[in-house]
Amino acid sequence: MSTIAVSYAAARTLTVGPADTAPPGPGEVEIEPAYVGICGTDLHIFHGDMDARVKTPAVLGHEMSGRILRVGPGVEGWQPGEPVTVMPLRWDGTCPACRRGHQHVCQNLDFIGIDAPGAMQQRWVVPAGTLVPLPSGLPLDEAALVEPTAVAVHDVARAQVAAGERVVVVGGGPVGILIALVARSAGAEVRVVELSASRRRMAGELGLAAWDPAQDDIPALVSDWTEGAGADVAFEVSGAAAGVTTAVDVLAVRGRLCQVAIHPAPREVNLHRFFWREITLVGARLYDRGDFERAVALVAGGTVPAKALISSVVPLAEAATAFEALEAGGDVMKTLLDCSDAATGGAR
Repeated sequence: MSTIAVSYAAARTLTVGPADTAPPGPGEVEIEPAYVGICGTDLHIFHGDMDARVKTPAVLGHEMSGRILRVGPGVEGWQPGEPVTVMPLRWDGTCPACRRGHQHVCQNLDFIGIDAPGAMQQRWVVPAGTLVPLPSGLPLDEAALVEPTAVAVHDVARAQVAAGERVVVVGGGPVGILIALVARSAGAEVRVVELSASRRRMAGELGLAAWDPAQDDIPALVSDWTEGAGADVAFEVSGAAAGVTTAVDVLAVRGRLCQVAIHPAPREVNLHRFFWREITLVGARLYDRGDFERAVALVAGGTVPAKALISSVVPLAEAATAFEALEAGGDVMKTLLDCSDAATGGAR
């Protein structure tokens, strides 16, 4: 059956057009994506930064919501029409990481939407084991934010954020804001550090205090806020060298730095401060099923106000324009692609 898909062809080149999809095989399910979010990783691919990994043409997209269309042979427990999202990970189960119980960071991980065809299409076949059910009353546009929320849930858990702790999130983009919201739901006091005035304004509308690193002395503000102690936890979500420095400088004795952003190059780090304050560094890469299920609950319950984070909804056929708009910056938080017939002119 023919479907419309968005494919990465080369650096800064996307194609939107017909693509063939096979029916679901044994253990597989065919989904009709409703909404697909454009992720920072998708932008990295668009820029050509991941050409060594991504095989072209590559259908992008892993932040999604939709409904089951068909189930393949041997699939039980799922029915056509059910609303779902997808945890886009396939692991081999045999590598050292998997054998130690860390399947989500399998050493031979197949990340669907990067290493295998993703959700930016009108028909998508995935392993049934990747499906995560959604509540019937959860709007599907909001449900498209479950995957990035699962990232935030995992990050907050990796940093072991506890009630009453002081947390600084360096970088107020979509994942940074979600981390701040999840940390707040755990009982932490949170401050966001973000250059963009529009993103600081968004944080404020969500009840999060935000500081401007271009104007404010962030370490001094944190010192005043914590009565000289420093933050218990810092999340580095900016991907910038200055963000790394800030995240380290604000930490208290035995503070924890959670590294979330993908840095394209090695960064200088003040290791003397790590030694002097006995700081702990943890990496946070993806998520597991428990993180996904928790994220569904947070979005469905309104703890994560997904609707407020959606800046725009763009027809699937206009994906290239949406990517270019995200590159330009401005008042953008999360852009969704609408995969419906109406949004693509009824093409199939």
